[in-house]
Amino acid sequence: MNLNTKDCLLFAGLSILLLLTIILATKIGTTDINWAKFWQLNFTAVEKTIIFQLRLPRIILAVLVGSALATSGVTFQGLFKNSMADPYVIGISSGASLGATIAINYGFNNYYFGISLVSLFAFMGALLTVLVVYKLAEVGGQIPVGTLLLAGIALSFFLSALVSLLMILNQQGLEKVVYWLMGSLAASNWQEVKMVGVIAIIAWWIIYYFATDLNIMMLGDEAAHYLGVTVTKVKIILLVTVSLLTGIVVSVSGIIGFVGLIVPHIVRLLVGPNHRVLLPTSALVGGIFLVIADTLARTLLAPTEIPVGIITALCGSPFFIYLLQQKKVRF
Repeated sequence: MNLNTKDCLLFAGLSILLLLTIILATKIGTTDINWAKFWQLNFTAVEKTIIFQLRLPRIILAVLVGSALATSGVTFQGLFKNSMADPYVIGISSGASLGATIAINYGFNNYYFGISLVSLFAFMGALLTVLVVYKLAEVGGQIPVGTLLLAGIALSFFLSALVSLLMILNQQGLEKVVYWLMGSLAASNWQEVKMVGVIAIIAWWIIYYFATDLNIMMLGDEAAHYLGVTVTKVKIILLVTVSLLTGIVVSVSGIIGFVGLIVPHIVRLLVGPNHRVLLPTSALVGGIFLVIADTLARTLLAPTEIPVGIITALCGSPFFIYLLQQKKVRF
């Protein structure tokens, strides 16, 4: 990575903090595990089931989802040169929502190889939305970022309207649809962890490979071109990679808002705009943030569970308002 000692210490510190957060989240819950038992790994059969089949897959998936959303947010903000961009900016969440709503409304609730059909339909919806948005935005073999953004917003409104219509037409599945739209990691399993983990790791390395190009592109497309960056090629590779990453994440977690918006901003304030540092730091902080948020979601009103999307929105909305005020002052 060619990073200095300060950056390496930052990554090491955040990695340790993430590990401690995972350990604490694994311990606490409606069934609290005694610390002595926890460190000695001396669990009863029930406690083993709770830890290894219920909590750990959920916590690891929270790390992956939080990291993926934060990484996607950083990348989209860099590509759009807009600090208000987030992973759902081109309609991915709306497409996933439509796919999940169709699956729930028509009773496709089965699991195959540990993957639910709701997740599969959500991913297909997200993927189809990305393809349609890219096709709508394509101009002469190129994809202008501004046109892509407008196409994404327009299609997002249309798909959201379809979701609302389906919810009205089939109110029997309304509760399940609403719960999915709020975001939840309650149904996590190891198969989903493996699937998301493999895709997230591949996507992260592709994105990080272009970190220097992202830095240069912040100077403007024309300047980046003269500095040797193949701007159109880099944009297409990053847009496709981030879209697939966001789509697979949304398919297993529902719509978890603000992680991809607030984490990049907080990290950028701390470490600066260099994507070689910003990307890995955001990934670690995103994972820590979502593990904490999900732990609060399952413990605050136990045994009732709060959708984690509500927790992230409660944290993210005030910060978003603050950003708007800053923008108002700046302009």
